[in-house]
Amino acid sequence: MKKLFSILAIAAMIFAGTTTVNATAAPTISGPALITAPTTALVQADEGAEEGDEPKGFHQNLKERFVEGGPGFMGIVLLCLILGLAIAIERIIFLNLSTTNTSKLANNVEDALNSGGIEAAKEVCRNTKGPVASIYYQGLDRHDESIEAAEKAVVAYGGVQMGQLEKNVSWISLFIALAPMLGFMGTVIGMIQAFDKIQSAGDMNPSLVAGGIKVALLTTVFGLIVAIILQIFYNYIIAKIDSIVNSMEDASITLIDMLVDYKNKK
Repeated sequence: MKKLFSILAIAAMIFAGTTTVNATAAPTISGPALITAPTTALVQADEGAEEGDEPKGFHQNLKERFVEGGPGFMGIVLLCLILGLAIAIERIIFLNLSTTNTSKLANNVEDALNSGGIEAAKEVCRNTKGPVASIYYQGLDRHDESIEAAEKAVVAYGGVQMGQLEKNVSWISLFIALAPMLGFMGTVIGMIQAFDKIQSAGDMNPSLVAGGIKVALLTTVFGLIVAIILQIFYNYIIAKIDSIVNSMEDASITLIDMLVDYKNKK
């Protein structure tokens, strides 16, 4: 839980930031006392062109769009992104730590089982991290029982390990569905506000309609962006879980074969 809060704090610091405004002073033109009107207009046009040519950074443009969309729904969408990324990063770290070289572990357990017996094989499992090693340990711990009992224990504990792998993943799918829904809701509310302005103004002013629609669509765009980002992480996490589960199933079959061979040798 502490890891989740630390990741959440880091993500909040990344996405919050502060907007800095650079003030530029207008250049002064020195010259003769008499300056004609066309010359002054030309100089002002050149200054305006120079100011307009200054490119805005990606973060600056993103912050401006975020402010234009309104702090209400845009803040909730940003919160969905921060929480979703925090959970996704925590799951990715946990799954990478849970990944084990299954073939190497099986060889080590088999060598220890043949040379030192059950206790040596259990010691190898205790010194190895990951769900596959835990499943091996549970099966070896029931070696004195029947093969069916050991197989049931392995299957039951495999289900427990799978539940730990899938922990909090449902929250990511919730944020994936919630972000575009909030964006669509912000769009609908923005359209209603735009039509309210038209009704209060009494005429069809294009600026009122364009401004309201622009603000309304920004919430939808940001909601879709959040959903796309979280969907990429979600698919990676699901693929990683499937890979670990397949390794667990293969390891379970290998373990049962080891126990059968060990009992036949005895």
